[in-house]
Amino acid sequence: MSTYYSLAEVPADFGPCAVTIGNFDGVHIGHQHLIGAVVQKARENGWKAAVLTFDPHPTRVVAPAKAPKLLSSTEERLVLMREAGVENALVLPFNDDVRQLSPAEFAERILAQKLQARAVFVGDNFRFGHKQAGDTAMLEELGKTLGFTVHVVHGVAFRHRPVSSSVVRTLLNSGEVALAARMLDRPYSLTGEVVSGHGIGGKQTVPTLNLRTAAEILPADGVYVTRTRDLDGGRVWPSITNIGFRPTFNGDERTIETYVLEPLAGEAPHHIEVQFLRWIRGERKFADAAALRQQILRDVSRAQAFHRRLAKCVLIH
Repeated sequence: MSTYYSLAEVPADFGPCAVTIGNFDGVHIGHQHLIGAVVQKARENGWKAAVLTFDPHPTRVVAPAKAPKLLSSTEERLVLMREAGVENALVLPFNDDVRQLSPAEFAERILAQKLQARAVFVGDNFRFGHKQAGDTAMLEELGKTLGFTVHVVHGVAFRHRPVSSSVVRTLLNSGEVALAARMLDRPYSLTGEVVSGHGIGGKQTVPTLNLRTAAEILPADGVYVTRTRDLDGGRVWPSITNIGFRPTFNGDERTIETYVLEPLAGEAPHHIEVQFLRWIRGERKFADAAALRQQILRDVSRAQAFHRRLAKCVLIH
């Protein structure tokens, strides 16, 4: 996938293309459905499959107080888009110049001239241009004179719930990581550096890998069945992870502590990805370290049973 980070970088052969426009935070199954329609249209016509997205998120410029915390970084979104079949991506800086474009200017200068769009795919609630003055009907009218068709793709539902980035955020904030994974089409994960903890776990309960992450959204405080991947060496382990303040030890800062359920078989990893598979329980304060250790052992037993069932399902399929 070729990626461009400004209009000036866009080459003359960017198009002709079928393109979709949006923030695509999380690249959930609704986004994938939209991108899939773009890829299919491009292949049918010998065009390129393209995405136009923004950095920073427009709300952070227009209404910073209302800006959501993001599920994924720009780099993560681009990886997921490439895996979905996107060939060209323009990450457009959402600055004052872009913000001030009228709907007609946006459609003509960016979609028609720069990207050479032949088909534009958007969601049914799509808005564009200065003060979001443009809607899908206006885009269709503009397309008639600028040489592109407009295709409105309706949203996707899962278990009678609409799939959206905001819904996924709500699920994660309530610890519903299994349902969030179904909407994302993958487990929600945190990546970062393994750092030194307070030394309490290894001495009084069980040794853990302590993660420091730049992620904006953490699942709700609690204990989860997880899968941990070594980002440097590729090793993967079944694991269990606690997010919270360590109330048994009067902790005063949120930590992410992962206990690996199999031997590390080598040196401890330095950079890891923790994938959240299932909620086990909320975090709570125990009478002492011994009581916490007994609960952790019970949690580990539940996590091991889950991973055994998961491995059996993989083998069957």
